[in-house]
Amino acid sequence: MNEFRLIRDYFTENSFSRKDVLIGVGDDAAITQVAQGQYLATTTDTLLEGVHFLKGTSPEAIAHKAIAVNLSDLAAMGAEPSWISLSLSLPAVDDEWLGAFSNKLKALTEYFSVQLIGGDTVKGQLSITITAQGFVPPESILTRSHAKPGDWIFVTGTLGDAAAGLALLKNELMIEDKAARDYLTDRHHYPTPRVLAGTTLRRIATSCIDISDGLLQDLEHIVSASEVGALLHLDKIPISKELGTHVNDLESALKLACTGGDDYELLFTVPEEHRVSMETAMSSYNLPVTCIGQVTGAQGKIDLRLNDSPFSFVSVSEKGYQHF
Repeated sequence: MNEFRLIRDYFTENSFSRKDVLIGVGDDAAITQVAQGQYLATTTDTLLEGVHFLKGTSPEAIAHKAIAVNLSDLAAMGAEPSWISLSLSLPAVDDEWLGAFSNKLKALTEYFSVQLIGGDTVKGQLSITITAQGFVPPESILTRSHAKPGDWIFVTGTLGDAAAGLALLKNELMIEDKAARDYLTDRHHYPTPRVLAGTTLRRIATSCIDISDGLLQDLEHIVSASEVGALLHLDKIPISKELGTHVNDLESALKLACTGGDDYELLFTVPEEHRVSMETAMSSYNLPVTCIGQVTGAQGKIDLRLNDSPFSFVSVSEKGYQHF
């Protein structure tokens, strides 16, 4: 099978279509239309075998994560996703793998109303690069840089599950309960991009970021960009019953929740005057959010408290994942 037949058979036919895509897959470039009064947000993420997913990971899980991590970035900016481009590097053509991968990709693009508009295929180490684009009104862009002292710090969902799932897959964590193991490994393989939460937070949140590298490290990005400090209550961090029940001690669970990464939940700040309206909106969508602290004026400093007492359990180098 040559490159052009591969693209036609797996990534062109029966793909989801949007009216704002004038020319999609099949030409030298895609032609799209940006609606009046909207800005275009663009993000790119690469998933590399052995770095972002383990060898032997299912093609469905790889496709899901490749889409999810990009849509999570758009959600953190308050953008509604529209288009994706895919660059796929394969060691060899495997029809079974490609069929499973492309079917999952199609299901996700249809679910999120996103169209695949182009990309590339090459022979090489297994890796997937996706560029995702989405629309956001100019006055509603979420960034990391407008948190103010007094704002409340919130997160969506629960933290630490994905890191625990990875530890299970690498045999670094042992849990006997099969249901708990399955839940945690699924949270690693199939993160939930909080697209609806991101669009809901427009004009409400003062800053936002998705938790990809670990809560503490990503909170530092907000603290740095906004030139503020933060008080973080570790006992308020939402931990699933699967993690809290089956990890041996509280400190280990907190370490996974604070430094593990790969959760792709949203971390955001909200001023007091918008707190109730935000919580009401999230509740109406059945989106779980938890207040875990408050922004302070101690520029660059993150104070960790456990049951209102100072608490330190990680070094600077352990605050989150770093590639280099």
